[in-house]
Amino acid sequence: MHNRPRTLIVTTAGINCDRELAHAFELAGASSEFVHLNRLMAAPDLLDQYDLIGLPGGFSYGDAVAAGRIGAQLLRQKLYPAFMAAIERGVPIIAPCNGFQMAVQMGLLPGPPAGVPWPHEPAVASVALTRNDTGRFTDRWVAVEYPRSSCIWTHGLESPAATSLLPIAHAEGRFVASAEQLDAMGGAGQIAVRYAAADNPNGSDGDIAGICDASGLVLGLMPHPERYTRWSHHPSWTRLDEASRAGDPPGLAMFRNAVAHVHATATV
Repeated sequence: MHNRPRTLIVTTAGINCDRELAHAFELAGASSEFVHLNRLMAAPDLLDQYDLIGLPGGFSYGDAVAAGRIGAQLLRQKLYPAFMAAIERGVPIIAPCNGFQMAVQMGLLPGPPAGVPWPHEPAVASVALTRNDTGRFTDRWVAVEYPRSSCIWTHGLESPAATSLLPIAHAEGRFVASAEQLDAMGGAGQIAVRYAAADNPNGSDGDIAGICDASGLVLGLMPHPERYTRWSHHPSWTRLDEASRAGDPPGLAMFRNAVAHVHATATV
């Protein structure tokens, strides 16, 4: 591994948050490289070269059929084994917004229970992200909480209420799962981000904004942490006192956590 871990940012038609995601990784101490999905499908072993992976937000393939559906099917067909191998060798993966939609549909999240090997074929999706209960595209900042979980990205995140926010921008972000699935994820520490109970913007079951796999390496979330890497991104940052602005903004803290994890687990 180089001094700056290498990050793969997957790009394809309709993705529009790739540069923001790359910038967040770079601020956190990693390097970033954009690789088109078509190139990855032609050479899946390219994933073996990277220490971190980002599936960006946007509107992949115009969200035709449903949000993330086409991108997810391409990933399932051509790249699932390469992603599975990356997770097994300890690569942190983040999938905000459209990336979350793809990760769920391609079988990466919520993933198998702890101690159970990843299946050789993609699992049928057991949770879903569907239309907001408002029936509208929602673009605003929301209050969030970080439950105790196994997620390496959100480890240790605690913020005053004034700064525990993340921006959202989606029309199909309502997280849907059975009661049994919600209980299982909660018990396994896979619920990584929740909307504050009074600020659930889309009707998500359990107020869930983001989940991780059992290893804690793969984080999918509807909010955009890559858009909260400077205090000046906060919607009312000029009114924040110094105590509220101590340390890194929550978005940047997630990326620093992932880069620190790569350094801590590096074998060479």
